[in-house]
Amino acid sequence: MSTPTTTTLDRARIAELTEREQRRLDERTQGSRALYGRARRALAGGVASAYQERKPWPIYLSHGLGSHVWDVDGTEMVDFHNGFGSMVQGHAHPAIVKAVRDRVELGTHFAAPTEDGVIVAEELARRFGLSRWRFVNSGSEATMDAIRIARAATGRETIVKVFGSYHGHHDYVMVSIGVPYDQIGDREHYASLPYGAGIPQAVVEMTVAVPFNDADAMERRIAQLFEEGRPPACVIMEPAMMNLGVVLPEAGYLEAVRELTREHGVLLIFDEVKTGLCIAAGGATERFGVTPDLVTLAKALGGGLPTGAIGGTEAAFEVVEKGTVYQVGTFNGNPLAMAAARASLLEVLTPGAYEHLDATEARLLAGCGEVLERYGLPGYTVGIGAKGCVVFAPEPVVDYETFKEHQDGELADLAWLYNMNRGVYMTPGREEEWTLSVAHRPEDCDVFIAAFDEMAADLTR
Repeated sequence: MSTPTTTTLDRARIAELTEREQRRLDERTQGSRALYGRARRALAGGVASAYQERKPWPIYLSHGLGSHVWDVDGTEMVDFHNGFGSMVQGHAHPAIVKAVRDRVELGTHFAAPTEDGVIVAEELARRFGLSRWRFVNSGSEATMDAIRIARAATGRETIVKVFGSYHGHHDYVMVSIGVPYDQIGDREHYASLPYGAGIPQAVVEMTVAVPFNDADAMERRIAQLFEEGRPPACVIMEPAMMNLGVVLPEAGYLEAVRELTREHGVLLIFDEVKTGLCIAAGGATERFGVTPDLVTLAKALGGGLPTGAIGGTEAAFEVVEKGTVYQVGTFNGNPLAMAAARASLLEVLTPGAYEHLDATEARLLAGCGEVLERYGLPGYTVGIGAKGCVVFAPEPVVDYETFKEHQDGELADLAWLYNMNRGVYMTPGREEEWTLSVAHRPEDCDVFIAAFDEMAADLTR
């Protein structure tokens, strides 16, 4: 998977190019600078979410169409960000626009079920092979409710997660995500560390982290938890990690996790907020052929409207059906969101759409891989379905430890600047990946590859 390294990178050159590209981006985003000055007087930090922050100012967008977006300075860019993976349908898809327009005239909210919600649940049950569903409004709500269901179903409180994975912003999963490498502890007994302030230590200690791609380590840690008198209610994990770029499960890993969780009476939750509907019609559950007890969806489900879902087996959902767990939310199953999700599932994310995504992904991976090889840069490409990235590392990244040890953050930051200055709107951050949409065309991929080629040439001249 990795490409041989033949080029010794000049760190001073990387710094020089980073400064040049940062200056260029600042010069061309003066409209964003002005809007930031206004926004910060009312919005904390000038943004609606901490993940929208950027120094010296955020890039504010005005509109999008298909595979392209425009910022407030009028710059048109091919969108590989896609709302942190939410817009696999592309922007303003006609089928979704029509569905929402037709629905809005009939009333936007009732806090009551609608037929569209029933149809969406039926289609999700078909795709994921899980018979029971409930709706929420975000990925954070989905994972929060799934954990509560698992705790009620098992009568246990401890949860197990993968170190480095992000599962939303509620307290129980804001643990052991992005932390200093020297603080994580022994991989056989990772430290439980809060991700930011305001998270009670008592809650932090109820969440236990284990490494990805190591079922034996997970099994040993679960056995220890039983010995300590705090057996876990669930293992919550991304079946393919999407918070360290893209880290795919090694052969047999998910099957082993499924077996050991079942053996210990631990519910398995697949967090498919990023993979669900993006890497296959039935997400990672379909793609890898392993069925969890519970699955969580959001992002791509609503076609741009805020919604999420929890799916599960009849046994897992028994506590919901009986009313033991109150799975609630005023806006759950909102009519606008359900209309958009119905159109997306039945008219947009069709079998042909996934064939298109796979072909587009293959073109992008091959093009970037060829650049890496031609210039002898340390790194490799990895992707699946609509998701992918270039990993700037001389060795494969398989978990959080190898990510922190091998990934070249300076190169990742520089690549983002090259993209933004050459018509490619890309997710910020060293941990992120691209998301394709059904609207992306070969020429869109070629813009991305050309920007990458230019960076590689500038680094090695």
